[in-house]
This record gives sequence, C-alpha cells and structure tokens, in this order.
Amino acid sequence: MRRLPRAALLPLQLALLVAAGAPEAPVSAPRSLVWGPGLRAGVVLPVRYFYLQAVNSEGQNLTRSPPGQTLFKVVIKSLSPKELVRIHVPKPLDRNDGTFLMRYRMYETVNEGLKVEVLYGDEHVAQSPYILKGPVYHEYCECPEEDPQAWQKTLSCPTMEPQIAKDFASFPSINLQQMLNEVPKRFGDERGAIVHYTILNNRVYRRSLGKYTDFKMFSDEILLSLARKVLLPDIEFYINLGDWPLEHRKVNETPGPLPIISWCGSLDSRDVILPTYDITHSTLEAMRGVTNDLLSIQGNTGPSWINKTEKAFFRGRDSREERLQLVQLSKENPELLDAGITGYFFFQEKEKELGKAKLIGFFDFFKYKYQVNVDGTVAAYRYPYLMLGDSLVLKQDSTYYEHFYMALKPWKHYVPIKRNLSDLLEKVKWAKENDEEAKKIAKEGQLAARELLQPHRVYCYYYRVLQKYAERQSSRPEIRDKMELVPQPDDNTSLCQCHREGSFREEL
Repeated sequence: MRRLPRAALLPLQLALLVAAGAPEAPVSAPRSLVWGPGLRAGVVLPVRYFYLQAVNSEGQNLTRSPPGQTLFKVVIKSLSPKELVRIHVPKPLDRNDGTFLMRYRMYETVNEGLKVEVLYGDEHVAQSPYILKGPVYHEYCECPEEDPQAWQKTLSCPTMEPQIAKDFASFPSINLQQMLNEVPKRFGDERGAIVHYTILNNRVYRRSLGKYTDFKMFSDEILLSLARKVLLPDIEFYINLGDWPLEHRKVNETPGPLPIISWCGSLDSRDVILPTYDITHSTLEAMRGVTNDLLSIQGNTGPSWINKTEKAFFRGRDSREERLQLVQLSKENPELLDAGITGYFFFQEKEKELGKAKLIGFFDFFKYKYQVNVDGTVAAYRYPYLMLGDSLVLKQDSTYYEHFYMALKPWKHYVPIKRNLSDLLEKVKWAKENDEEAKKIAKEGQLAARELLQPHRVYCYYYRVLQKYAERQSSRPEIRDKMELVPQPDDNTSLCQCHREGSFREEL
C-alpha cells in the first residue's frame, strides 16, 4: 500500500485535532465539584442521585469526557460496621459534557447513616467522603415526614409551578358534592377510565369507574410512594387514566368545569395535569423495572455532536396521520430525513405502501443530530426523553401538553415545526446550515430538561397538586361505598425503623 508523505499527513492530523478539540489539562479531584439531592439523608427517593462536574488542574470545568475510561467511582457504606446494608451502586453515567450522574438504590434503611466516597482513581473528589447522618430511609420504609413544609424544603421544591397555577385558576373552590353527582354520570360509563380516590389519614382508598382502569397501577404506585415519605392532605378526587383530557366545559358555563386530574392537557380542556404515567413509572422503577428512565438516558446520548449523522430521525407507531407523512417525506428526501413506522394499528392499509421499519433501541436514536417529535394519540410521551438527549428536537406544533411544557420556549429549547409538517424539511436544512446555533439550542433544551425532569421534582409536583386541590375542597373527604384500601407493597428484604414515630416496623 502506498504511504502518504509526511508533509501530506500534516493537514489531515491538524484537521483531526481541530475536530477532536485541543487536549484538556488533567482532572483535578480536589477541584472537581459534587452536589445533588442524593447527598442529603432526608431526600428519600426510589433511586438517589447526585452530580459531578470534572474540573481540571487549572480550575476550569471540563466540557467533554476526560480521555480514556472514566476513573470516577462511588463507594457507599454504612457508618456502623454492625449494620449490613444492601445498596446497588452502578457505574457513573458519563453525560459527555464534563459532568457525571451518580446513582444508587437502597434496599434497607440505615439507622446510623451512610458514608459516600466519591473517588477519582484512589483520590477523594471535592469534599468526599460525604456523611449522611441516619436514619437514611429506603424507598419502602413507611416513615412519612409529618411536616409537609419541612419535607418540601428538604427536597428544594420550587415555590411556584406555572402549570399548576394555571390549572387551578379555573377552580377557586371545588364542590365535592358536585363531583360526586356528576363525574360517575359523565365519565364513569362502561368505556370509562376513571378512578375515584380518597386519601384519609395518609391511607389511600379507591374505586374504579369504567372498564379501562388497568393503568391505576401507576397512580396507585406514586400515591403510595408519596404517602411513605410525607403526610398527605385528606383529599378526595378523580383521576382520568385515558389518553385524552376530559373536561371541555368553559369557566363561564353553567354548570362549570370539573377538576378532573389527567396525565395530559390540551388547549381546549380544563383538566388538572400531573406528570404522565410514563414519567411516573420511570421515576419509580429506575434501576429496576425499566432501563430507559429519566436518569439512564442522560448517560446514553450517542456520539458527540460532530459525529452524529446529519439527518432528522423518527421511529414510532402509526398513531397519527402526520407520522405517515413523515415516512413519505423520508422516502422522497432520504438525505434529510430517516423516518419509519414500527407498528400499524390505526392505518393498517398503509403498511404495504409505506413499509414497516425495524425496531431500534431508544439510545440509538441519538446517533442522529435531529429528532422529530410528532404527537401520537395525544402528546408524544417520548418528548422528555428526547429533550434529555443531546440532539436537536424539532417539535410539532400541538394542542396537547405535558406538565413541564410551559417552561420550554421555541427557538431557545427546541425548533418548532408546523402541525402539518409543511416546514419540516426547511427546518432541517436550516439546522444543517446553522450548525452552531442548532447545537446551542439542543444544549439549552437538554439543560432545561435536566432541571425540570429530576425525579425529586416529580414528587414535588405531585405533592403540590394534591395540596392545592385539598385547599380548595369544600367538604371533608370520605371513604365511599365500594372503595378499597390500596395496601402498601410488601418488601421482604428489609427492616425499617421509623424514628419519627418512635416505632419499629418489620416489613414481611
């Protein structure tokens, strides 16, 4: 094989150096930064987590991964050698921007406390070791904080959630008797997906109205998890488990709208919005029942920006006609768009014409620079996960929204596209021609999503909705006919000592 002369190699080496970026100074363990809720004993979550910013010896934050295999690691032990505790501590998640996400799931409560060592090689990072004075409760410890304000302060819950304020603006008061009279008649027929809940003395009771209420497992799970952590207000309410928001009455109508709680909102409805069942399940089952969760996605965002494929990408079901349009556009413009339908249900007659794409792992989406977010039956619940990646999101204009959308701005956090997708190709071309601006928007969107979608913020949001609802309820909630107690799950692995109540509880 012919070798290029040394002089000819120099421009190539220079180009590769520019592409990779100049080498950064070595990581300084003492100067690096460590912070986050997982370093506070009182922040009880299914998976505890905290962050690390790598800093070099010159005091500068690293903006990409240190070269080679990461040397950061976390070691967590009980403060007392007499307390044996099972804790799952996976490897740090490298977020490819100089920061790392550390996670751990506890399976027992520790009475004396924990020692959290954050290491770079054998050297302690920042203020490591971190001491969490006990008791440090695990997820299934029924040890609720009796002071909700103290609990919210411990979690650093926001003092204001704009979507909650907007939702409850339509309901200065809530007439419980009107709810009891109207909801079963309007929404509780055989095809309904409504669950009637009462929370009384921090116990959760419910009855199902309608045939399609299997998704109550998600609402049950989060309400029980909340009740284990904080004393909930006495409250009686209805949750809609279906896809579409239900209440379309206007505020000035008589009778007026009812505060149905739903997972998705729309511009023409008045439902009170909670984080979707998908976000909820992701928060509860991280590092256990799910792999694509709000935390793990942050360490699986594909190649660096410069090495991503310069195309827009979409894979999904045929749950909206515009998704079929995407596939047709992709066939006509393969240099700009790679789109495919992975399953046909609503438009089965189109499969022969458009073809069926192979399933692809979600993490592999981020091999592409641009992600197309198109509604499904309602808002596409993939959107928060796309925002947590480091690709640019092209978001379809939509009447539907999730609980966090109000905080996101077009052209700052994502690039908007028209409902009929008529400007999609134009926006992809714009992104290709304005690479630095596209990269900046992608990063701003990612940073916003990291802040808004932290698991502890999901708990804050749920509690705040229940609190605001209870403040407006006109009469005392009751355990109604045919309601059943939703039992706390058994956890055979742990012994839980509830110091706040002064009692010892063995979980069987």
